[in-house]
Amino acid sequence: MTMEKKICLLPGDGIGPEILAEGVRVLRAAAEKAGHSFSFEEALIGGAAIDATGSPLPAETVAKCKASDAVFLAAVGGPKWDGLDPKIRPERGLLGIRKELGLFANLRPALMLPELAGACLLRPEVAAKGLDLIVVRELTGDIYFGEPRAIEMRNGLRTGYNTMIYNEEEIRRIARVAFETARQRRKRVCSVEKSNVLETSRLWKQVVIEVHDADYADIELSHLYVDNAAMQLVRDPSQFDVILTGNIFGDILSDEASVITGSLGMLPSASMGADGPGLFEPIHGSAPDIAGQDKANPLATILSAAMLLRLGLHMPDEADMIEKAVRKTLQDGYRTGDIMEPGKTLVGCREMGCRVEERL
Repeated sequence: MTMEKKICLLPGDGIGPEILAEGVRVLRAAAEKAGHSFSFEEALIGGAAIDATGSPLPAETVAKCKASDAVFLAAVGGPKWDGLDPKIRPERGLLGIRKELGLFANLRPALMLPELAGACLLRPEVAAKGLDLIVVRELTGDIYFGEPRAIEMRNGLRTGYNTMIYNEEEIRRIARVAFETARQRRKRVCSVEKSNVLETSRLWKQVVIEVHDADYADIELSHLYVDNAAMQLVRDPSQFDVILTGNIFGDILSDEASVITGSLGMLPSASMGADGPGLFEPIHGSAPDIAGQDKANPLATILSAAMLLRLGLHMPDEADMIEKAVRKTLQDGYRTGDIMEPGKTLVGCREMGCRVEERL
């Protein structure tokens, strides 16, 4: 069935415009092949928005995102804006759009593709057991958003503080996302917190258990302290299916899980709310050191486009097409610099996008 969908593009900073262009290239090709019609509208965010408007998240950008069916973001930030007031730094644009769209659930899959087994950072005997997990991270609460927060003088000393805070409904809704996700996978959830020392985590654990016992008894639920979880991810990531955790712990653990696979340039993410458009982006940053040099790996962005189709536009067949095209491109030996191996063909950002497009 032909579908007409509107996608808001947020290129952002650094390598953002380069990698997003390849994501859009592949989305257009998938739409054409499946007989769909996508319209694209760009908006400013991050440093680019600061330079143009003085704000990391202009009101016009919020309006365009809310009027779309899905939001496709590349990357924000860079040293150019490091000296700005924290309230208007590029990263505030990313946090702000998540809040404006009510995107409380961040899904970050970490999958070691057989084609890239040689790039895995684990010992061969550990890597041989496989890595296929997804981090379900709460996205709009915790220490990143908690109040009060400030840097002030106390007893003659500069003192900074932030507030880690969750209410039971925020925990309950992200727990449901994790359990529902597990039902589509291997039916195991590991809830990660620090309940031995944090009151926030004690409430987290209590509510997760309540949700599980009431509605998800078919799912195996386990618990780990965050420091142990970080160790277990390196020791044996094959033990994990779905990791459920809060904002700051999820930020750290999902980056750890992803880099184990070989490169941050390979892994996508989706941020979803109760309704309205979702936001889809690669998990890596803006890589200003290689911006404009055609060296960036666009595959995480292209795989984020697949998540956009599957979760944002409910087009699983089209998402499968893109993921298969990426696998075939890797099987055929094409590599960007971050995943380069002996005997493979080195290509730039644009050519990698073209190769994936060809295989669609």
